[in-house]
Amino acid sequence: MESRIAAALFAALCHPDRLAILRLLMRFAPRAQRPTEIAQMLGLKKNTLSHHLGELTSTGLLEVTRQGRSLFYRVNQDRTDALIGYLAFDVGRARADLLAPLVPRRHPCGGDMTLGVLFLCSGNSARSIMAEALLRDLGKGRFRAYSAGIQPAQTPHPEALQSLRDHGHDVSVLRSKHLSEFQRADAPALDIVITVCDRAAAQDCPPWAGYPVMGHWGLPDPAASQAFAQTYHALRQRLAELVALPQTSVDRTALQTRIDTIDTNALTQERA
Repeated sequence: MESRIAAALFAALCHPDRLAILRLLMRFAPRAQRPTEIAQMLGLKKNTLSHHLGELTSTGLLEVTRQGRSLFYRVNQDRTDALIGYLAFDVGRARADLLAPLVPRRHPCGGDMTLGVLFLCSGNSARSIMAEALLRDLGKGRFRAYSAGIQPAQTPHPEALQSLRDHGHDVSVLRSKHLSEFQRADAPALDIVITVCDRAAAQDCPPWAGYPVMGHWGLPDPAASQAFAQTYHALRQRLAELVALPQTSVDRTALQTRIDTIDTNALTQERA
């Protein structure tokens, strides 16, 4: 990336609101969000947000598409990757002392190594609980499945547990947990963290220890429409694709691509 282009991108990000928008949309990537959703999550006024979105789009950091009457904004990942690379390899000269802290302590792979996967949602009562149980059983020992919430409920939702029982899953060990259980020094090592609701994705958490691969599989709250069966099958479809990864070495890039593609394919099928 040329220095003049990088300078223009840095100038666009020098405003705290624009930086917040980019950080938020990175947590949803590669999904796109409507301006109304972005405004609600960041507490920005409509006119203010419109101005910032225009600035970020003009620099190429964001992409905008139209679906019917609605506009959707997503991160231009090629552009942001180039900017990060400029900082690390041009400005930083690829110094080992600068890059070493960015290298994950654990490298996701197949074979005999199990992958630790954490599912996050707002209450850890339905979606994330169901995903935990599903991956535990579908993964056949290749995955260690966990779940947590940003404001966990007292107990898992009875309908979520019943849906799992109806499909033969053991629910005796399932409980609602706060995400802080997985941010302690003695927490289990995580290779993947997947948010399964928009509220969890919007949460501004500190970086996870070990820098696990991040993904977002946003699903509607089943309790709001009594759609527990649909949620179960939507999660099962996604997780069946995840566990189909070959039992050979899987690098972070391939794993990130697989997680993103699984969600993109599912959304395409749901809209068809």
